[in-house]
Amino acid sequence: MWSCAAATGSSPRPSAKLHTAESLRPRASAETKASLAPSRLAAPLGQCRARAAAGPQEIRRAGVAVNVDLVVVGSGLFGLTVAERCANDLGLRVLILDRRHHVGGNAYSAPEPETGIEVHQYGAHLFHTSNERVWEYVNRFTKFTGYQHRVFSIYDGKVYPMPINLATICEYFGRWMTPDEARALVAEQAKEFDSATAGNLEEKGISLIGRPLYEAFIRGYTAKQWQTDPRELQAEIISRLPVRYNFDNRYFNDTYEGLPVDGYTAWLERMVDHPNIEVRLNTDFFDVRDEYVGKVPIVYTGPVDAYFSNSAGELSWRTVDLEVSVQNIGDFQGTSVMNYADEDVPFTRIHEFRHFHPERDWYPKDKTVIVHEYSRFAESGDEPYYPINTPEDRVKLLQYRELAKAEPNVLFGGRLGTYKYLDMHMAIGSALTMYDNVLRPHFAEGVALQSGGVDE
Repeated sequence: MWSCAAATGSSPRPSAKLHTAESLRPRASAETKASLAPSRLAAPLGQCRARAAAGPQEIRRAGVAVNVDLVVVGSGLFGLTVAERCANDLGLRVLILDRRHHVGGNAYSAPEPETGIEVHQYGAHLFHTSNERVWEYVNRFTKFTGYQHRVFSIYDGKVYPMPINLATICEYFGRWMTPDEARALVAEQAKEFDSATAGNLEEKGISLIGRPLYEAFIRGYTAKQWQTDPRELQAEIISRLPVRYNFDNRYFNDTYEGLPVDGYTAWLERMVDHPNIEVRLNTDFFDVRDEYVGKVPIVYTGPVDAYFSNSAGELSWRTVDLEVSVQNIGDFQGTSVMNYADEDVPFTRIHEFRHFHPERDWYPKDKTVIVHEYSRFAESGDEPYYPINTPEDRVKLLQYRELAKAEPNVLFGGRLGTYKYLDMHMAIGSALTMYDNVLRPHFAEGVALQSGGVDE
């Protein structure tokens, strides 16, 4: 159930910057909404509904009894999974707090008002996994399309398939090669540097795939992502660069892949459509933390440094800026994601969201939605996306790990709470593990709750 009171209930940081002439949030007029086929996408559940019967644990707040067994801070995939399991499997009363206006964290999507095309509001999210348990779990809440993600990259006016594969190599070098010939060529070009002694990211990249392929597909793209010359970046940022010596251009090689048939938001809202779950949006945890900390178990999925008031220093992140536009053309680039590897092109890639769902024949034939993506270091107030994990960050994280262990009845999880980049299936899998190993034993068997969760 829902309370119309915030959104990723974790930190005072706002959502990613969306530079757009047309807001992606569903604010179209009633007339415009009625003319769109997004009615075929499941409507949000976000109606303020009366709360169901009270649960067993009572907390007094300003003279008012609040019945709750568990507080989950943040409604991303980790938080939703924990909440759903505790409510459905154990019958617990769960309160979810989120500072944004929606559930789903960065996986949230919504129809673009003018076209009805579903847009992933925080950048493209592609679901893929080889974890049988995770796949079985997510299929309880949504069916998936047969979408298989494929990415192309523009370099020097030509288009190449990514990740680097036999087609990329043959096209780049202008001749057909057998797998063995291509493998031998790359190995010879990679001899310029020894991977074990590479002194920076550029040397490491060349040691893995050779200078020609590195210069074409890695150098410029990396420089834009990090706003830094790769020769000044640490070699450890990359451990491997996958090269496929066949013509397989599927971006992911997991067993299962697809997109939710009726959109991410419909899927994620089904996870919390339970009488024992209350969701309070537009609610910053730090405004109400004293009501819950030390009084009820908490699963916190916001930034771990923010929880401790940055006492050991802010952890560093990269973020993205997304520039959204409606184009008066039926098809802008012919594919869902096009990377731009040239360093003099300011953006890293363009997403065209109609191509994620070719089965949706109600999408307009004369308009399309594209999103230019720009990458940069996150500043204070930006939405954190990718942990940078410098040596200085690791020192800070060790301090936060010890603080987390000492925080009574608080578990830290998710991408922000553990300072780890987690794909969607990894976040769900991690949440299921926390439920199995920590939460269920505590609530069902009385095992003492061990605080922490900010892993090595």
